[in-house]
Amino acid sequence: MVVFFKKGANLVYAVETNHKFTPEECEKLTWLFAGAVPMSSTSLKGRFVGPRKEMITPWSTNAVEITQNMGLEGITRIEEFHRVAPGVEEPVFDKMLSRLYDGINSRVFTTSNKAAAIEHIEDITEYNKREGLALSVEEEEYLRGLAKRLGRPLTDSEVFGFSQVNSEHCRHKIFNGSFVIDGEEKPLSLFKLIKKTSQVNPNKLVSAYKDNVAFVEGPTVAQFYPTHPERSDYFEVRDLPTVLSLKAETHNFPTTVEPFNGAATGSGGEIRDRLGGGRASLPLAGTAVYMTSYPRLGGHPWELMMNPRAWLYQTPSEILIKASNGASDFGNKFGQPLICGSLLTFEHDENGKMYAYDKVIMLAGGVGYAASKDAIKGVPEAGEAVVVMGGDNYRIGMGGGAVSSVETGQYASGIELNAVQRANPEMQKRVSNVIRALAENDNNPIVSIHDHGAGGHLNALSELVEETGGRIDIDALPVGDKTLSSKEIIGNESQERMGMVLKKEDIDYVKTIADRERAPMYVVGETTGDHRFVFEQKDGVKPIDLGMSDMFGSSPKTTLVDNTVETSYSDMAYSEKEIEKYVADTLALEAVASKDWLTNKVDRSITGKIARQQCQGEIQLPLSDCGVVALDYSGTKGIATSIGHAPQVALIDSAKGSVVAVAEALTNIVATPLNDGIKSLSLSANWMWPCKNPGEDAALYRAVEACSDFACALGVNIPTGKDSLSMTQKYGEDKVYAPGTVIISAAGEVSDVRKTLSPVLRNKASILYYIDFSADELRLGGSAFAQSLGKLGAEAPTVTDAAYFVKAFEAVQTLVKKNMLLAAHDVSAGGLVTTLLEMTFGNMSGGIDFDANVFGEKDLVKILFAENPALVVQVEASKIEKVDNLLSKAGVRFHHIGAPTAERTLIVNHHNTQRLMGIDHLRDVWMHTSYLMDSLQSGEKCAKARFENYKKQPLRYRLPSGFDGKLDTRGIALRRDGHGDGRVKAAIIREKGVNGDREMAYSLYLAGFDVKDVHMTDLMSGRETLEDVNMIVFCGGFSNSDVLGSAKGWASGFRYNENARRALENFYKREDTLSLGICNGCQLMIELNLINPEHPKKTMMLHNDSHKFESQFLGVNIPANNSVMLGSLSGSKLGIWVAHGEGKFHLPMPMESYNVVAKYAYNGYPGNPNGSRCSVAGICSADGRHLAMMPHLERAIFPWQCGFYPATRANDQITPWIDAFINARKWVEQHVSH
Repeated sequence: MVVFFKKGANLVYAVETNHKFTPEECEKLTWLFAGAVPMSSTSLKGRFVGPRKEMITPWSTNAVEITQNMGLEGITRIEEFHRVAPGVEEPVFDKMLSRLYDGINSRVFTTSNKAAAIEHIEDITEYNKREGLALSVEEEEYLRGLAKRLGRPLTDSEVFGFSQVNSEHCRHKIFNGSFVIDGEEKPLSLFKLIKKTSQVNPNKLVSAYKDNVAFVEGPTVAQFYPTHPERSDYFEVRDLPTVLSLKAETHNFPTTVEPFNGAATGSGGEIRDRLGGGRASLPLAGTAVYMTSYPRLGGHPWELMMNPRAWLYQTPSEILIKASNGASDFGNKFGQPLICGSLLTFEHDENGKMYAYDKVIMLAGGVGYAASKDAIKGVPEAGEAVVVMGGDNYRIGMGGGAVSSVETGQYASGIELNAVQRANPEMQKRVSNVIRALAENDNNPIVSIHDHGAGGHLNALSELVEETGGRIDIDALPVGDKTLSSKEIIGNESQERMGMVLKKEDIDYVKTIADRERAPMYVVGETTGDHRFVFEQKDGVKPIDLGMSDMFGSSPKTTLVDNTVETSYSDMAYSEKEIEKYVADTLALEAVASKDWLTNKVDRSITGKIARQQCQGEIQLPLSDCGVVALDYSGTKGIATSIGHAPQVALIDSAKGSVVAVAEALTNIVATPLNDGIKSLSLSANWMWPCKNPGEDAALYRAVEACSDFACALGVNIPTGKDSLSMTQKYGEDKVYAPGTVIISAAGEVSDVRKTLSPVLRNKASILYYIDFSADELRLGGSAFAQSLGKLGAEAPTVTDAAYFVKAFEAVQTLVKKNMLLAAHDVSAGGLVTTLLEMTFGNMSGGIDFDANVFGEKDLVKILFAENPALVVQVEASKIEKVDNLLSKAGVRFHHIGAPTAERTLIVNHHNTQRLMGIDHLRDVWMHTSYLMDSLQSGEKCAKARFENYKKQPLRYRLPSGFDGKLDTRGIALRRDGHGDGRVKAAIIREKGVNGDREMAYSLYLAGFDVKDVHMTDLMSGRETLEDVNMIVFCGGFSNSDVLGSAKGWASGFRYNENARRALENFYKREDTLSLGICNGCQLMIELNLINPEHPKKTMMLHNDSHKFESQFLGVNIPANNSVMLGSLSGSKLGIWVAHGEGKFHLPMPMESYNVVAKYAYNGYPGNPNGSRCSVAGICSADGRHLAMMPHLERAIFPWQCGFYPATRANDQITPWIDAFINARKWVEQHVSH
């Protein structure tokens, strides 16, 4: 039965249950639904927008789990339905995820679907066409032969399984195939060209090509971990030899069809790849790239070159907003920071061929690490257990792997609709926590591990048991949709699942950890040793019963035959008189303009290990092209990552496109100190190409060959990557080709994360250098400037001399490591003029006097807009001679191109002519494109306020008097051995979905506490009582994915579980206790009314005014206050991280009723990121003991964690925020009775 609960005029909760609710159960649900009342009617009239009835949403999964925590039984589904207001003819909603209902009743979740019976396939060709399996003629023939050999028709599961496991998406047939170009067979496949880089330059490679990720040797780091993950226990530090991981994945087709979940599951899948490396590895930080056609928001001339298409699924602007929302949301809720990225919009129509990213590119990449002992997968033996951990099976992505392998628009939309994904990051976080616990263990019990992605159980489990064979019990697989057929259970691509092989004696131990983390775990089969792959039902029927070699080994080799097509593009006409207009137009391109609309909604501080993210300077603008993450909290050893691509160059010359893409990734990362210079770097190459079209296969071969040759010559390797080679979109008979694109992700070990240079100019007597990396003439082809004129251009730049590039790279590395440079920024999209402007944008004052004459080039447009790989660096006056000598000695070409000035202008001097460009005006032009995108996601009001205020809200510091920034004067150290020798004890408390636990635990540890890791399951089971701790901290994150309100589900555990409620009440009754809630923990303390229980009107936390997640490093003021933690910081102005979606304090009492301990430095958005009354950021109990605040002080205890920290305090080891934790420890020491 279905019971409806009504909240307000237009919101209805539909609750599917197996019994009539008692009054007590209704009362609990009314609390959970924030006052919604049960309705007696089982049929509601009117029109409603709600989820597709056959797709249980992740929101519902979380909501149902909350009811289970509350002791409510028999509820199977809860969904939200929104009544359409009268008079609204065409309500706006996402047709991929929701539908319009004309009335809802008790059958709102009932479908006519029945689980289909096993189908025995007599006609392979007909089945291939009907199901859209993308099997080739040769593959169909192979399957007919297999059926004949087996003496029976193949089942639908077997044919479907073969199509998925052997799809282009999974098996990379083109990259492994042979190429015949212009009648000549090429000696190496594309894959062998890529592998050649690792043979020539093995460097520190540990694992490449055969695992989910690539591993290289890493440093020994200080692992901070709880010693017994199966129970609540204390954190310790130990040395851990590591390997570093690099991975990048694309999720192009699902993102084209349904951008939010497509990009979300792309991000999630890439994270799972890094979780599934070796015998378990851990993700650290992510990257993202979006490439679409023009969103057409600015009314620019270049947007008019091609007519808008009858977009198949979503418009480009919808894709950009929803895809970036999806990727951001997944990372935010999972707890992975996104610290580097790129954006390109492009269309071009010339020579009778339309190029545009109608089939979009969505790349998710990232870096991580593993224990070096776990870098190589174990070999399963017969008789071991096959385990699946994670969520249920749904009818999702059926055919996703195969459908991704063909031109979009080729199949009926029903098949393509089946590729719509379902993202549940909070479920993935739970599974990840189990893997983290096992990976941190001395004796990691995982034999082998594999993520579930394309091909579902078929791909994941078959690869797990590939060495031995295996038998899988279909009925042991969890099913969230009872109408799934065996084929659909086996092949669906429901996300957030990991498969692993465990020895049977380890199952109970792993299950104990999984139960503690609330991660569903299922033993689904075993390895057999007979080299057969069998799925069996409990009635003995086997939907799949094949030899491993039948499933894997027999797909015919692909041969591609193509001829080189010589294409030339017309050059551009331009005039120096129009330079000011050219600058403004180039800055307005989405690829060049500010990415603030992307960075302001994605967490860039979670983990507390981020040493460099996108936003720089006192007004925190997205200017950095390199992400750096520390490998531990000592803040020295780390890993850096960057991105490069040049598809416009590749259209002119595909070989040059590859070289420039690699060069861009490397010039983006050169300003961080790499442990072994350029040889520290490994690359991921992700290839997107419109293959099997005349000339494109030949262009792809040239591009891969050039990439391989350049990497070999540079001394770097390409141990990982991906290909997506069906990058065309069909509109009837018309085709739009995505430009052939390679996206390069670079990553390497950093020797000292604190030495990473910022692109923001420093206010010192100094000069600017232009350091050439390309050794080529300045050329405008393939540039953003050309794009703004609607052109590609005739000649594109390249790197003509790889050996010279290495010399330039290593010379800059030496300068970085010797602290000889003040700032550095690469020259790429937008050319040198953009580089110079961006170096000034992050400041409130100052400009540049630029001398263009030093180039010896008559054409000023080329000097300003050419995108030849290069670097601009700032050198202090006292070091100029040393830098000149070092660069000259290394044989590096450079020019002194100007100096910082006090005036807020870019002065361009060329041939006795001086041009003055207003920096603040051009910064607004650069930000305006971001404002246009932001108005679509934040609403016009907030977007306008952000655009007007971004330059009026600089970070300002006022440190406490006498603050010396030293560890030793505080009697604290980054590391100590053991615990329990008389130190006072604190506990972090976390619930499923909490993701800010480690940085909080370390902050307490650094301050001198022994820190216990406590999960809600420890409290609810009665295993943990909090009797031996004096401070508790509720950590940040997304408990229960914020379903039904932030922290509502978390609060339900304390409110309705007797053990948890008693432990909390007893803790707060004591006089020797302190508590802190940050972000999600703040929301919990407010929900449980722990700060001001004496108030007649209750404080509430509401959605941010922007109705989106806000991420920013911003200023707070600490007013005079009596709080234990922040009292000593009274009068300070400090920088701090915010990262939240529901951070608005609703304070219904007069302001003097509240003990306000932190205020945002500005009242206007975004300095006040959520619209809190009086800019309130944190409040405290009247006695100062219990503190709730939204900003993350635990992510700003070290200067290197801060988005901006005063340059005059370069020697500080810690920031004043650590004193808050030390104050807490000292208070407990004074009040605890030993």
